[in-house]
This record gives sequence, C-alpha cells and structure tokens, in this order.
Amino acid sequence: MPRLSDTMTEGTVATWLKKVGDKVSEGDILAEIETDKATMEFEAFTAGTLLHIGINEGETAPVDSLLAIIGKEGEDISALLSGGNATEVTESKAETQPTTEKTQPTALPKGVTVVTMPRLSDTMTEGTVATWLKKVGDDVKEGDILAEIETDKATMEFESFNAGMLLYIGIQEGQSAPVDSVLAIIGPAGTDITGVAENFTKGGASAPAATEVTPSLAPVTTTIPVAETTASGRIFASPLAKQIAKDKGINLAQVKGTGENGRITKSDVENFTPSNVTPSAVEVSQPTTDNSQPTTVVKPFVPAGEKFSEEIKNSQMRKTIARRLAESKFTAPHYYLTIEVSMDEAMKSRAVINTVPDTKVSFNDMVVKACAMALKKHPQVNSQWREDAMIINHHVNIGVAVAVEDGLVVPVLNFTDQMTLSQIGAAVKDLAGKAKNKKLTPAEMEGSTFTVSNLGMFGIQSFTSIINQPNSAILSVGAIEEKPVVKNGQIVVGNTMTLTLACDHRTVDGATGAQFLQTLRIYLENPVTMLA
Repeated sequence: MPRLSDTMTEGTVATWLKKVGDKVSEGDILAEIETDKATMEFEAFTAGTLLHIGINEGETAPVDSLLAIIGKEGEDISALLSGGNATEVTESKAETQPTTEKTQPTALPKGVTVVTMPRLSDTMTEGTVATWLKKVGDDVKEGDILAEIETDKATMEFESFNAGMLLYIGIQEGQSAPVDSVLAIIGPAGTDITGVAENFTKGGASAPAATEVTPSLAPVTTTIPVAETTASGRIFASPLAKQIAKDKGINLAQVKGTGENGRITKSDVENFTPSNVTPSAVEVSQPTTDNSQPTTVVKPFVPAGEKFSEEIKNSQMRKTIARRLAESKFTAPHYYLTIEVSMDEAMKSRAVINTVPDTKVSFNDMVVKACAMALKKHPQVNSQWREDAMIINHHVNIGVAVAVEDGLVVPVLNFTDQMTLSQIGAAVKDLAGKAKNKKLTPAEMEGSTFTVSNLGMFGIQSFTSIINQPNSAILSVGAIEEKPVVKNGQIVVGNTMTLTLACDHRTVDGATGAQFLQTLRIYLENPVTMLA
C-alpha cells in the first residue's frame, strides 16, 4: 500500500483496474486508492503478470501492507504468502511503494536503509532538494525532517521513517532527480556502504552523480552566533518562517533559531524583536535556492547602453506549468465565448451582505457561487474527456486560480454548490493564504471539475485562459467597469463585467457553452436567485 499523501497512514482500495492473471506494463494504472484526502490512481512501476491481490476492493489497510505481487507468469509465490505479512515481501514493497523509503532487497548491510526521492504529489515525476536539514554524520531519529523537497506544486518537508546515522547524500541542494532516485542512505554509525548506492541504482532507481562521504568525515560548517547557515550563506529556516519573515520585513540573519540544528521556526520569527540582534550579527542579503525572495534584493548595476541578462533556473512548479499548459493547448480544441454582465445588483447585494458581522464576500466569491449553480443546470460543462468515454460530473468542485511567486496554483473548493457565499469567501481566503505561503497540500489542489481565473483586480477588461485539464472549461473574469449603458431605451451609467468561457470542443458544444453563460448571467444580475 503506497503512501500517496504526506499525512496518509492507511488506504482503501476503491477499484481494481487489473485482475489476477492480467499482464501489467510499467505505467499501467493498477488500482484507485482512497487516501485521507482524495481518491487517486496508482500506477505500476514494474512490468509482468499480476499474480496476487492482497487487499480487495472496499478493504482498508495500513501503508506498507501487501497490496499486490507482480512477477513472471506461473511463478510460485507461495513462499512470499506463507507469512501473510507485507514485511516478508521486501522486494514487492520496493517495487510498489514509490512514495516512502525503499529498502534494496539484496546486498544491503544490516540495519541500512536506502531513502529514495519520494512521490509527494500524484503528478510529481521528479523533485528538487531545496534544503538539507541533516548532514552526513548526523544522527537521525524517526520523524526528523531530513530535507525540504520542491515538487511540481509546492515545497514540502520530508521526514525520516527510520532511525540511524545519515551515511550518504545522493542528491545535493539545488539538484533535481526523478522519483525513486537514491536520496540518502541511513544506517548504523561506521557501516561500510561502499557500492550500496551504485548497486541500488542498478536495481532500478536512477540516482544522479553525487559525492559520497564516509561517516567519519562530516562536512565542516561555520558556526554563526545568530543563525545556522551553510557555507554558501544559506540560512536554515522552515518555508513558513521564511514567508513570515518576508511579510514582516525581518532579516533572517538576525533571528536566532531554536529548532533542530539551529533551524529557524515560525515561532522564532513571530517572537523576534530587534533587541534580539547580537553584536556579531551582520545584515546581508541572503542568497536562496528555494522559491523565497531574499530579505534585501540588490539589483546589479548596468551601465547605460550596455546589454544585460540573467539566467534563472526553472523551478519544478514552472516546468510543470509549462508542460501541462502546452499539453492542454495543443491537445484540447479550445474555443471561446464572451458575454457582458451587468453588475449593478451584485454590487448592491454585496454591500448589504458585508454589513453582517464577520462576513466578507468578494465579487469573485459571487462568481464562483454563480458558476457552481449554473454547472448543476448544465452538467455537460462540468465534464471531462477520455478517449473511450465522456465523464459527466454531477458533483461540483471549482478550482480557483491563485497567482504565487513562482507561477500559478489552483486550490479546489470541493462540493462548491453546497457552500454558502460566506463559506466560499472564507474557504477561498484560507486556500489563497496557504498557496502564497507554500502550505497547500497536494490534496487541496486535486479533483477540480471547473476552474475560475480572475484578473479583474489588475484592471484587465477581458482575457482568455487555457483550460485546466482534465476540466472541459475555464471562466476568465475581467474587471467591473463603470460606463454608459442602455437601459429601457435610455443611456445611463452602469457597471458591467466581461466573462469569457474557454471550452473544450470535444465535450462542450457552442450552444451548450452559450446556455451555461446565459444561466450564469441570470444569477449574477439577480443575486437573490443564488439564495434560493
């Protein structure tokens, strides 16, 4: 049973897509696994024949339980099944669990564990080590944070599931590697691990070139009285601590870390006052290799008339955005429908709603609510395309595009049609805050059936968006403009907003998209209908 989210402790098999005796190719979807956050497809990482199913549909089992055995057709697996325990099938576990630490089935010294690049989201294919929080020679306890891993969606802390000494680091800070590459080796102090990483790589994982350090030769670090740093000047701090420091304008070089190995935590930043600065502290612009900005940004001096450019390494998020948008644009036949909506009544209604204590509703919240109700009336727009069938979703999960420092993320409001305006407002605010602090979990960005993208706050009148697949449509929301309009044959001052619906023509025909927009207009121009 794989760990498909950072908090998952057990999983339920929702559906088996293969049965015993079926041929399995690498990349085939074996089953749909229901986690604590979502139902996700689980793919095979090896080829062969499905010889045994250990957890039937509807059954729940802890992470690392025996899910299945894949091997050669007709192979005798009675010895593997005799104990009825997944701990006796080390090789099968190594093949089917891409998201936790992997133990090489052969030639490993006693007590040694090979830690591989974890799969921290369902779309993650490679990860980048943003920060190592342990160095070779450090003792590691179960639950200690080993490193911060930058995925295609967020920077997440990766904890150890084993205790011992960190004997080897296979992927250095700033380096990227595919899922299942050798990340580190943990074992008893003094263990000879010569050739372990190489043998493990030959066994299936692919590790990038790395410098092996013997346990007795830990890297030399310079102790700084204020905060723990690497030789390059990097400060050890949690992503949340960095974001809070950035928001408050605090120089992390002045903050004393109370966490493990001098790591700066959220509470260190929140409790920081200038009086805490020691005489030896020096204000510097700290270079970073993650997505956070340094406290002081020094722009290079460029003499007049001279050309200047710089190269910025693409983050995992930026790579994924580029890949997915290109796939969407060039595989889904996009077309666009534009409509202008009067927002006079919406503005009056919003003003009244926001007089209620502890209630804050935005125009975007009203658009999201109207979309949810319109989708219930036009489920064809709430669909997705598959080569063999069209999936019509009768539940409404709206994704709300949020701009972050490194690109764009789309947190999802599950069952949006069942939420009130104030609930939508609170949920969007919470998810947007998490997005900007890089605290969104993969589960909070999965399962959308429709997407809303709003650039109205930037004064953009209208624009077109690329569909967030597997959705069939995305709504682009422009700014509310005050301008002359014709009402009852008279020119008066009115407030209008332009909406543009991008549709996938494979699932949504022009008339269907137009009818959806007509219904959306009715809800927005008569907000009282959204309260029915």
